Amino acid sequence: MASSKPTPDVDGDLTGAYNGIAPDASIVVVKAFDRDGFSTYVKVISAIDFVVTYKDVYGIRVLNLSLSGPVRSYYWDDPLNQAVMAAFQAGIVVVTSAGNTGPGPMTVGVPGNVPYVITVGAMSDNYSPDDVTDDYLTSFSSAGPTYEGFVKPDLVAPGGHMIGLMKHNTVLASMHPEFHDGYQFYQMSGTSQAAALTSGVVALMLQFDADLSPDDVKCRLMASASPGTTADGSLFYSIFQQGAGMINAYRAVYSTSSGCANKGIDVASDLDDVAHYGGRANMNADGSFYIMDADGFLWNDGFLWNDAFLWNNGFLWNDGFLWNDGFLWNDGYLWNDGFLWNDGYLWNDGFLWNDLRLTNSISITRPVPQE
Repeated sequence: MASSKPTPDVDGDLTGAYNGIAPDASIVVVKAFDRDGFSTYVKVISAIDFVVTYKDVYGIRVLNLSLSGPVRSYYWDDPLNQAVMAAFQAGIVVVTSAGNTGPGPMTVGVPGNVPYVITVGAMSDNYSPDDVTDDYLTSFSSAGPTYEGFVKPDLVAPGGHMIGLMKHNTVLASMHPEFHDGYQFYQMSGTSQAAALTSGVVALMLQFDADLSPDDVKCRLMASASPGTTADGSLFYSIFQQGAGMINAYRAVYSTSSGCANKGIDVASDLDDVAHYGGRANMNADGSFYIMDADGFLWNDGFLWNDAFLWNNGFLWNDGFLWNDGFLWNDGYLWNDGFLWNDGYLWNDGFLWNDLRLTNSISITRPVPQE
């Protein structure tokens, strides 16, 4: 928490003591989580459906999804991801957190693994906001690539020791009162906070140019971001950790970039089960990841790594690397040996998606470090 706190009025009111990235933005709150910070697929999908249904009534342009769940299928088979893609198809800019299960590779959760949306990882200012030279990627920020080979997160944003409104008698504040100021504000870290900040930047972009499409917004955010580099210009973090780099609100608002995001993928075909897509990431036999068909990585040359392939046409994970041969997806089980998507763990027979539980991208029971 900041060393100097605002002084509350006689009623303990601190409203207006802190400003967010877009303080005058109108917010429509659609609650899908319980007081303990948990929800189910059915509840979250219903909430997204409400947003899509009433987007014109309330003028909803941005959908912030600061939540994450484990990946259990291809992105296109997941019902929550399908709802998210439908929101994107309806013209809503969808911003979601990468998840807090990093820093290892392939840890980005649902719905952050949807290729169309803006997936955000978390950086910390190292408690020195005026000095960007010591900023670092938080230890918890989830990293890509996704199973289908997409580079995620798309970019990173501040997500360490962020201050936000929270009543003192909530579950989280009661469990960890050391992070509450005793009035209205709570300090916490997570990719949830990074996603929320990014949603604020998107609001500024749409205020400046209301005609931007979700693809335009994603393109300009990525084109205006700044990757973390070393003194010799090489990447300090891989693109699978930082995507296009640190968000820059000013440059994003005034960017004129176009056509650099979501190339080669079509959400209508995806939702209609006509075509599905894979990204350019692949894996070497030693477990390291690389970008196919790219000589290095060009930050300002069309985001080649953001292009896609038809999943069943020219992009095969097992062409050069076998998933079921020596690569553990998560702590001891293999994708094709003991945890079968289509054989023995049937999604449409004997398993109910609506029983799946989701958590906010900050954990109620195990908060991430206040980095």
